Amino acid sequence: MARETDQLVAEIDEVRDHLATTIDTLIDRTSPKSIARRTVASIKAKFVDENGSPRFETIAPIVAGAAGIVAAAIVVRRLSR
Repeated sequence: MARETDQLVAEIDEVRDHLATTIDTLIDRTSPKSIARRTVASIKAKFVDENGSPRFETIAPIVAGAAGIVAAAIVVRRLSR
């Protein structure tokens, strides 16, 4: 009987430790700082490779699109005068 009780106490302690780890993981995942850190890392990964070099295949279309929007705004403004 004492052995069963010891096993049960050990199992409860094991489950408690597992739940504590799970709760800590969930708290970290839902923390605003963690979410912001993951978002920044995700965005940075799209524009910079593992070596820290810029990814021109991603950057070039964005720059070209922004230049196109600025050019279109200038043309519309001049035509409306």
